Amino acid sequence: MTHAVIYKSHVNGEVLGFKTYGHSGYADEGSDIVCSAISLLVINTINAIDTFTDAKYETQVNEDEALISFMLTSEMTEITSDIRVLLNALELGLSQVAAGNPDYLSISIEEV
Repeated sequence: MTHAVIYKSHVNGEVLGFKTYGHSGYADEGSDIVCSAISLLVINTINAIDTFTDAKYETQVNEDEALISFMLTSEMTEITSDIRVLLNALELGLSQVAAGNPDYLSISIEEV
């Protein structure tokens, strides 16, 4: 199962980052549409934030653990509407994948 953690501000509930890890187990590598959907959402979100915003962030990737993490840095004193929309869209997309595939993706929220 793939696990997704959405990190939200304890002050205002805004999404500040996320982490996904683990293999969904939906199908064999190369045929796993759940894993593909999760990867597409996560990678596109990071690429869009990098391309279209001036966000300061840190990422971590570990292919052995199928881990990708993203976190806005403390230098980010204000989250622009562009960043907010992209991170909220990721949360929405992951939630929709999880709703249709609850045995293969779990989502938790952590306040930071």
